[in-house]
Amino acid sequence: MADAFRPVAVIPVYNHGAAVGAVAANVRASGLHCILVDDGSAAGCAAVLDALARAPDVTLVRLALNQGKGGAMMAGLRAAAAAGYSHALQIDADGQHDAGDIPAFLEKAREQPEAVVCGVPVYDESVPLGRLVGRYATHVWVWINSLSLEIRDSMCGFRVYPLVPVVRLFDEARLGRRMDFDPEVLVRLHWRGLRIVSVPTRVTYPQDGLSHFRLGLDNWLISKMHARLAVGMLLRSPLLLWRKVSTR
Repeated sequence: MADAFRPVAVIPVYNHGAAVGAVAANVRASGLHCILVDDGSAAGCAAVLDALARAPDVTLVRLALNQGKGGAMMAGLRAAAAAGYSHALQIDADGQHDAGDIPAFLEKAREQPEAVVCGVPVYDESVPLGRLVGRYATHVWVWINSLSLEIRDSMCGFRVYPLVPVVRLFDEARLGRRMDFDPEVLVRLHWRGLRIVSVPTRVTYPQDGLSHFRLGLDNWLISKMHARLAVGMLLRSPLLLWRKVSTR
């Protein structure tokens, strides 16, 4: 599989017209083709994406209606697999992720092509305290639902997926389509035996950044997702515990 390593970048975009151009430029500078997923953006952002898509190393996938981050990522990852890519790097369109770390993510993915390479944020003072508290609560539930501490950060949207097992998961399970997608996909891939490899990466929250996290709805969806995964964990607990014991 390592010999067929062919990565691409997938960037979900929803009204990040002011920031996505720089993100795409940095990704392309790393040598990756970009798949931009327009998640039902307004006309101004859509026009920016149309202009970016004129470049030969950019592909635009357009969703007529907003699907949420998870829905956009699933559409982009399916498009990447259909185009023959082996791996997809996910990075946010708002510029909070350090594109300078892309080579480190890709090198890890090349070394361990069957694993998911996931960023572990190193925050500066720009991170809101409420976000830190909420993220930690999700991490604890993810550790419970995976019966493992391997997923060090379940909400960082900077990661590399091996496409074959990820698309197979989409075909066989129903995942959350909004902010619940990022943690759920990692837990379900972990259940299926994929390793989660962590890479520390600097994350900055731009002061004028546009966040689409909806406090009430997204927290409700994430809570439902944790409850659903808890049931799945109980059903799988014998296998998960046996796997922990047998790999020691």
